[in-house]
Amino acid sequence: MPRTHLLTALFAASLLGSTCAAMAGMVMDAKGNTLYIFDKDTGGVSACYDDCAKNWPPYLGKADDPLTEGWTLVDRKDGTKQWAYDGKPMYYFIGDTKAGDVTGDGKGGVWHVIKE
Repeated sequence: MPRTHLLTALFAASLLGSTCAAMAGMVMDAKGNTLYIFDKDTGGVSACYDDCAKNWPPYLGKADDPLTEGWTLVDRKDGTKQWAYDGKPMYYFIGDTKAGDVTGDGKGGVWHVIKE
């Protein structure tokens, strides 16, 4: 992630009541849980449902959550809203058991943390 995007993520964290944060160049939620993107998502639309979403839970938001530059909410087919950064829906990985874990990075060659 370019430095300007990292600063945007930090600014977003302050505006969203620390909904997200950046640590060691990675975008994380307020609790320090790593957020991932999925290469199979296209056009800001999630391709991760059913068993995929059990292992890679979407980072959900609410329609009235405040948005800052780079951050959007995308619609999921179940009617929920999912946070997206730079148009890329964001996910958690079920294998991350504590804040700061990045065990999902590179999984299947299609899951990645966003790095500075």
